[in-house]
Amino acid sequence: MAFRGPKVWLWRWRRNPLKRRADRVEAWVVLGAWALTVLAGVLAGLGAARTVEHGLARERVEWRPVAAHLTERAPGTAVAHSRTSSGERVWAEVRWTVPDGSTHTGQARVDPGSPPGTPVTIWTDPEGALVTKPATAAQARLRAALTGGLIGVGAGALPFVGGRVLRGRLERGRMDQWDAEWARFGPLWGRTTG
Repeated sequence: MAFRGPKVWLWRWRRNPLKRRADRVEAWVVLGAWALTVLAGVLAGLGAARTVEHGLARERVEWRPVAAHLTERAPGTAVAHSRTSSGERVWAEVRWTVPDGSTHTGQARVDPGSPPGTPVTIWTDPEGALVTKPATAAQARLRAALTGGLIGVGAGALPFVGGRVLRGRLERGRMDQWDAEWARFGPLWGRTTG
C-alpha cells in the first residue's frame, strides 16, 4: 500500500493549482451523495415508521375481541390447567357470530384437548373476519422503529451507491487522462540535452 501522508480535513475544498476539473466535480459529487444519503434515509425512515404506527393504531381501534366456541375437539391431550407449562396451543375450528347476526367459522389457536363448545376469545376486523390480536402500543412503536430503520437504510443506500459509482467513473477518467499524459511526456524524460 502506498504511503498517503497525514489526513487533511476538507482537502477536496482547498485551493490547489494542481486540482483538475474532475477533482472539483468529485468534491461536489461526494457532498451531494452524502447529503442525499442522509436526507433520503431520514425522510423515508420517518415516513415508513409513521405509516406503520398509524396502521397498527387503527387496528387497535377497529379490531374487537369476540367470544367464539370450538366446533370440534381440539387435537392433543387435555392438561389439568388451562395451558400447558410451555404455553403450547393447537389449531382447531371455531364458530362465532358477528354483530349483523351472521355466523362465521375459522381456525384459531386453543388449548390442546379442549372439548367442543369451549369458549375461546378471538379477534375480528370490522367485517367480522378472523385476525390476529392487534399489537400493543409498545409493540407498535418497536415495529414502526424497526421498519422505519430498515426502509431508511434501504432508501439511503441508493444515493450512496450512486455516488460511489459516479466517483468510480471519475476515477477511471482521471486514470485514463493520466495514462494519456504519461504516454505523451514519459518518453521525453529519458532524453538528455547536449
